Amino acid sequence: MRPAVRPTSRSPNDSTAHASASASGGEDSPTSAVRGSATSRGRDARAVSPPEQVAEQKAIACELPATHGLPLGRFTRAELHRLVIERGVTEASATTIWRWLSEDAIKPWQVRSWLFVRDPDFASKAGRVLDLYQRRFEGRRLRPDEFVISADEKSQLQALGRRHPTIAPAPGRAALCEFEYRRGGTLAYLAAWDVHHANLFGRVEQKTGIIPFGRLVEQVMSAEPYASARRVFWVVDNGSSHAGRASIERLEGAYENLRLIHLPIHASWLNQIELYFSIVQRKALTPNDFDSLAALGARLLAFQDHYARIARPFEWNFTRAELDRLLARIGDREPALGLVA
Repeated sequence: MRPAVRPTSRSPNDSTAHASASASGGEDSPTSAVRGSATSRGRDARAVSPPEQVAEQKAIACELPATHGLPLGRFTRAELHRLVIERGVTEASATTIWRWLSEDAIKPWQVRSWLFVRDPDFASKAGRVLDLYQRRFEGRRLRPDEFVISADEKSQLQALGRRHPTIAPAPGRAALCEFEYRRGGTLAYLAAWDVHHANLFGRVEQKTGIIPFGRLVEQVMSAEPYASARRVFWVVDNGSSHAGRASIERLEGAYENLRLIHLPIHASWLNQIELYFSIVQRKALTPNDFDSLAALGARLLAFQDHYARIARPFEWNFTRAELDRLLARIGDREPALGLVA
């Protein structure tokens, strides 16, 4: 419960200047007080606000605007200042309020995307994959004839044919890519990455699904050294092409040396193939200027061959111990929150 504070009347000298947009949550509202007048700034400099006012201001900043019946998605500095003035919490300027909030790193104008834990076995499932990246499984070291494959799909890749050819860069000018385009359809790119040996496999398909993913698995498992390996661990997320117990039975039934390892729900950030996909996106698919699906597919496979010649294992430093420390730190700071992605 916030401390009760007696409402106070506003001083007639509490004039305000127009607000300007800022990284600290300001806005262009003409009634906001981002910069007070010389009189109000002088009063702020001389006055010492009661601790109760400061505490109540911080408490309000840690609430959602809807709690106060406001049609806002988040507080800006100016909106927060307007609210506390109207409620008679304080007569401090917006700048002073910002300074109070900064003392505790309170930034109500910032919003971070978050996924709450849905998998009760998140830590153990993620830890098993991180152990495999360290060449360990169920407490023992992997043998030289055991391999770890990270695999996934990039779906719905568009071929966008530009209405004017892309122009190469020139001194003092970046390359020019036409904004308008014609849609040429979509395709899927499936890839598998040998975590410790940097061997890369991939294929272009019309769409994702159980059968296309099965062709990728066959492409890898029919090649040496995987065909004769003691075990090949496949790390995958929970996409529909390889989800659930049915996928384990299907793939492990088809290949006696294959072991399918699922990441927790919403933990694709722990799948190393996503690092390769980000490289593909930056280096091969940007800008998107492909006049046909054939051109898009050819670029993907040509880049795959190019990258395979220079590939090295990723320097993966996030271990099971790091995961445990991260989960513990979040649990200590925010007991109601859980980490997924």
